[in-house]
Amino acid sequence: MDKMKDLALLVGRVLLALMFVIAGWGKIGGYAGTQGYMEAMGVPGFILPLVILLELGGGLAIMLGLFTRSLSVLMAGFTLMAAFIFHYQPADQMQMLMFMKNVSVAGGFLALAAAGAGAFSLDGRLGKNW
Repeated sequence: MDKMKDLALLVGRVLLALMFVIAGWGKIGGYAGTQGYMEAMGVPGFILPLVILLELGGGLAIMLGLFTRSLSVLMAGFTLMAAFIFHYQPADQMQMLMFMKNVSVAGGFLALAAAGAGAFSLDGRLGKNW
């Protein structure tokens, strides 16, 4: 049963972090457009490098199971902030769907923070419970 749990945590980590890795990579290629969109939504464009670092670097670290608990809490907070800043538009059904997706993803990150990375992770190999 523990192997199934560890396999589920591995697959869950990868699936949860995949969209952040893809989004972070995409922001590099579309830097100016992303920066302009952020500024139009009231977010200072100069923080875009930090956003890319968190999405791409944090996403890859979650996939690998490195600093999983700490990063999962950070990613949950980031995802909730993004939900409220960019998607909370009650009159727009599609934006509210995106809002609820972000809320759900934040819940997944909090569950991962509680469960830890599992045995199939760098945290597990290092014997750390970050």
